[in-house]
Amino acid sequence: MLRIFQFLYQIRAFLLFALLEFLAVWMIVSNNSPQGAAFFNSSNELVGSALKKQAEVVEFFSLVDANAALVDENARLKKELLELQVRPDSMPLSIDSALEANFKLKGARVVANSLRLSQNYLTLYKGAKDGIKPGMGIFNAQGVVGRVKSVSENYSVAFSVLNINLLISAKIKSSNVFGSVQWDGGNTTEVQLLYVPRHVKANKGDTVISSGFNAVFPEGIMIGKISKVEVNKTDPNYLALTVKLSTDFSKLTYVYLVENTRFQELDSLYRQSDLINEY
Repeated sequence: MLRIFQFLYQIRAFLLFALLEFLAVWMIVSNNSPQGAAFFNSSNELVGSALKKQAEVVEFFSLVDANAALVDENARLKKELLELQVRPDSMPLSIDSALEANFKLKGARVVANSLRLSQNYLTLYKGAKDGIKPGMGIFNAQGVVGRVKSVSENYSVAFSVLNINLLISAKIKSSNVFGSVQWDGGNTTEVQLLYVPRHVKANKGDTVISSGFNAVFPEGIMIGKISKVEVNKTDPNYLALTVKLSTDFSKLTYVYLVENTRFQELDSLYRQSDLINEY
C-alpha cells in the first residue's frame, strides 16, 4: 500500500495536469453549445460501437445453442413433411394407416468425423438419454450420411456412407430402378451403385435417392447423381455406376437421425425367416 502512495506522490504533477485538463474540457463543453453537441455525439458513437461489438461477441458464442435449436426445429418440420409424403396403398381401405412407415426425427451435432479410414465413422453429441438407438439412419440437408452403430448415455457412434461395409438401399429417381449404394474405399466424394441390371437405361446426371425398401431410411432422401456409366467388368450382367455424393463429408456439423418405430419388428421378422437385412 505504501508503494502505491509513493508512486502517486511521484506522479502528482501529471495527475494535477490531467485533472486541470479534464476540468477545462468540461467547462468548454458545458458552456459552448457547438462543442457540447460535437462531444456528446462522439461519445454516443463510441458507446454505441462498443455495445455493438459486445453484442456481436455474445451472439458469436451463442451460435452453437442457436444452431442446435434450429436443427431440432428442422427435424420436427421434416418429420411432418415425411408424414405428408407417405404413399398409401392403391386401395383406399382402412388398413392403409397400418402400412405407413412411422418415422421419428432428431437433430444432433457432429463432434468427430473420420475420412482416411476404410471404415469411417462419426461421433454425435446425443445418446441414449436423448432417444438415440443403434440402427437409426443419419442424413443432413444435403443427403444421406450414415447409420448409428452404438450409443452411450450422451454420445453415439455411427458408420458413415464412407464405410466399405455399409450398404444402403437406393434407386434411380427417374426410372425407380433400385440397387445398393456402397463405398469402394477410394474417392471420398463417390460411391458405387450396385446390382443395377445391364439392360437398364442409366445416364450421367440421373439422381439417386434412398429407395424406402428397408427399415432405416424413408424413401426420397438424396444420395447423389450418377457421374459415370460403365459395364461391370467382373459381372457383365450388371452396370458399374459411379455416384457423386451430394453430401460433403468434410464439412459435417449438424445432422438428423431418423428412426423407424417398426424397425425392431421388421428386424425380428428377418431373423425368423433366416434372412440377412444388409441395409
